[in-house]
Amino acid sequence: MLAHVHHGPFATLVGYELTAWHTDEATVALSVTDRHINRSGVVHGGVIATLIDTACGFAGCYRPPPQEGRRAMTLALTTQFIAPAVAGMRITAHARRTGGGRQIFFASCEVRDQDGRLIASGEGTFRYRREA
Repeated sequence: MLAHVHHGPFATLVGYELTAWHTDEATVALSVTDRHINRSGVVHGGVIATLIDTACGFAGCYRPPPQEGRRAMTLALTTQFIAPAVAGMRITAHARRTGGGRQIFFASCEVRDQDGRLIASGEGTFRYRREA
């Protein structure tokens, strides 16, 4: 996890980590355990959507250190589930900011397993939060 980034308790609960964060890009990874599995034996779709939402949000909020990243809230999120993920896998969500302006930005994301197989993709629309 990137040491200078505050993730909050939800990241700890789910278990994902921000592994890369640069201008207009972010990568979030998760080592899948039994706690992420639904009753069908695969990763719950909400976990996948969380990774997409998180990676897309970070992609639009980067500022170089020592500045803190901006904050944003999700306005819309679309997810396409393509292949199942199971316990023992390491899945990675890589997102890119695709456009936007001063208040709103757009991002897209792909989630892949450790072998590069596409698990899901998604797009989001986000609004920057006002800075305190």
